[in-house]
Parts: sequence; C-alpha cells; structure tokens
Amino acid sequence: QVQLVESGGGLVQAGGSLRLSCAASGIVFSINDMAWYRQAPGKQRELVAGITASGRLNYADSVKGRFTISRDNTRDTVYLQMNSLKPEDTAVYYCNARYSRVSDHWGQGTQVTVSS
Repeated sequence: QVQLVESGGGLVQAGGSLRLSCAASGIVFSINDMAWYRQAPGKQRELVAGITASGRLNYADSVKGRFTISRDNTRDTVYLQMNSLKPEDTAVYYCNARYSRVSDHWGQGTQVTVSS
C-alpha cells in the first residue's frame, strides 16, 4: 500500500518560513520523480516544485528564489523549504510521487496559511 504523508504545514506570518516534509512508503522511492503541488481555494492545483529521480529540479516562476525542493533517498522523504512566504502562497500543499502513468500517487495534503 502506497502512502505519502505530508507534514510541516501551519500558520505563519508573511516573510516567515516553513519546511514541508513528505514521507513515502510502499514505493521504491529512489526511482520516483517527486513533486509538490498546491491548490488554493477556487483555483486549480498547480505545480510548485519538482525533483526527478536523477536530481533535476524545476520550480514555478512564482516561487523561484524562495522555495527549495530536496530529497533524501535514505529516508524516503522529500522536502520543501519555503522562505519569504507571501499571503498568495496560502494553499493546501500536496506531495506527488510519479514513476509512470500508472504509478502516480498523492498525499492527503497539508494546509499552509500565510497571514499578512
């Protein structure tokens, strides 16, 4: 059974920082591309940051220079360090693990709220 368990969300003031974690089980973590998505109320889910199995990174333009994605294959965990948070970063953040079109898994989400 595949499980992706996010943690680290919460309420923070604008300019603050949070670190999200996503612990994976039930998959061969090291061969999966991992990513963080977010969904704000009334908006579509969007890609925030991704890290491939080989370590290639990509970021949404809106978070470049502020967020950093990383992975620890020894702990089967992916992280999202979020600095200089803005109210518009408020959303539910979801972890995604993808190996193929039929191996594509999501976590339950963690709420991030940034107050102005």
